[in-house]
Amino acid sequence: QVLEIEGPLDKVRLAESWSALVKRHESLRTTFGWENEEPVQRIQSDIVLKLEQYSVLESGTEVNSLIQGFIRPFHLEEGPLFRVGLIELAAEKHLLLLDMHHIISDGISMTILVREFNALYSGKELPELRVRYRDYGAWQENQEETRKNQEKYWIQQFAGEEIPVLDLPTDYPRPVQRNFEGERISIEVGEELTQRLEQLAVETGTTLFMVLLAAYTVLLHKYTGQEDIIVGTPIAGRGHTDVEHVVGMFVNTLALRNRPRAEQTFTALLKEVKENALKAYENQDYPFEKLVEQLDLRRDLGRNPLFDTMFVLQNIERTEMEMENGRISPYPFEHKVSKFDLTLEAVTNGNGLQIYLEYSSEIFALETVKAIIEGYLKILDEITYNQNIYIKSILTELISLETPEKIDINFNF
Repeated sequence: QVLEIEGPLDKVRLAESWSALVKRHESLRTTFGWENEEPVQRIQSDIVLKLEQYSVLESGTEVNSLIQGFIRPFHLEEGPLFRVGLIELAAEKHLLLLDMHHIISDGISMTILVREFNALYSGKELPELRVRYRDYGAWQENQEETRKNQEKYWIQQFAGEEIPVLDLPTDYPRPVQRNFEGERISIEVGEELTQRLEQLAVETGTTLFMVLLAAYTVLLHKYTGQEDIIVGTPIAGRGHTDVEHVVGMFVNTLALRNRPRAEQTFTALLKEVKENALKAYENQDYPFEKLVEQLDLRRDLGRNPLFDTMFVLQNIERTEMEMENGRISPYPFEHKVSKFDLTLEAVTNGNGLQIYLEYSSEIFALETVKAIIEGYLKILDEITYNQNIYIKSILTELISLETPEKIDINFNF
């Protein structure tokens, strides 16, 4: 994560604040090793966090190059698995760089750390944490009956039939082994269309997430002709208030399997998406990696296990806040990586939605991806005017799309 700090900055106090956070959160002092051929977690009593400092003024190096150089592999056995950097752009303008291994953190953890850093930097005291991440791990270990029931649910979702592989048409041959090169484009959903989507959710007793996921399932069905589609989605995994301020890896991934059919109405598909999503939420604590192990999937280095596309509805609070004599705000930076063929992310922005489509540039050309995201926007428009439209009647044109004038398209790269 990259944040811009505007205003006078005390670098010593900044470094001390982050060192205090390392002492506060066990996850930031965690390393991993092996004992008796089993992975073990080790919480260090003390880890020295070094603030890495750079200056555009002194080095003459471009900002993006400095950021890219800051992102590098971690060593799980050595630690720390978290680093902080600072780039001086001007006397009172800096970039704060935060890089953390996903094994010890998630997106909410980053938000927690930035908020607590700001409090410590401003001289405030933080309340004691009620639980630690190790307590959460111990609680998970004691949920054997729940885990078995949830495992049974997920195994049933993928038993008895061949697990489908998403067969999206690609511009370039799929590599034998991916290197995860990617790009991202975005398109804006205006306030008027967003309101229609929210109204559709109210009328059908669903949620905005379910409406957007059902529309994405239709899009994938249209491009592949497949009637059995698996889409991954992350879930926060913080079901108890005691862990809302704990830094750690709580997020899990749910594999949502839906079956769109040409002769089905959108409303009927939406009902199925709702039922499947609700059942998945009830069984959300079963680790995705355990499911992959249980299914014993054939490994293909050119694909991901179980699904090749993700859908995300993002409503995590933005890390934008007042700072002592200054302000912290997000700095736009694109890390050109795509873990999946396609990841569709919808972000609430107050008045409407911003739709991002991250794609593997190894297999897709930009023009194709632009057509895909335009098609998604057209589907959203169609279903809000006629929720009972048959899926076969939605988006009859794919690559050469003629987008209605009432939809405001604004691409950002």
